[in-house]
Amino acid sequence: MTKKIAFLTASEGIESVELTEPWEALTEAGHTAVLISPESGQVQLFDHLDRAETRTVDQKVSDASVDDYDALVLPGGVANPDALRTDADAVAFVKDFVASGKPVAAICHAPWTLVEAGVVDGRRLTSWPSLQTDIRNAGGTWVDDELVTDGNLITSRKPDDLPAFNKALLDALSD
Repeated sequence: MTKKIAFLTASEGIESVELTEPWEALTEAGHTAVLISPESGQVQLFDHLDRAETRTVDQKVSDASVDDYDALVLPGGVANPDALRTDADAVAFVKDFVASGKPVAAICHAPWTLVEAGVVDGRRLTSWPSLQTDIRNAGGTWVDDELVTDGNLITSRKPDDLPAFNKALLDALSD
């Protein structure tokens, strides 16, 4: 059965492979991927600090409903989640998505948005190592593992973890 997956990003600073590889894995499995952002237009992907491709936003987060999606993917990149956590609509969307019980997959720096949404208290997760203090201060348990699944939260540390991250996301969608 085809599922509809929301990818939430800011307008720039998205780590390219952390959007494109999960997107490709999901679409190859027959699912529909939708790019959501606080602003319409284009989002700028990066290969580390170098500009990469742009992608067209399909829907503004202010117009998005959790009810319309089966899962949420939060790609990383340092600037991307940092910008998202300052957008009230993005934070509310993430908070509501986690509360829905549907899968939420966040990689690298993306758990910053989970911290801002107040949804890591009592949860076990991983991320890029520099976020561990933020996660612990928000009441979460940070571990240095390739993949952590805690309820509906799926987290990984970095691009090297994408094979495990993508598999866990696909497995969650098959449940």
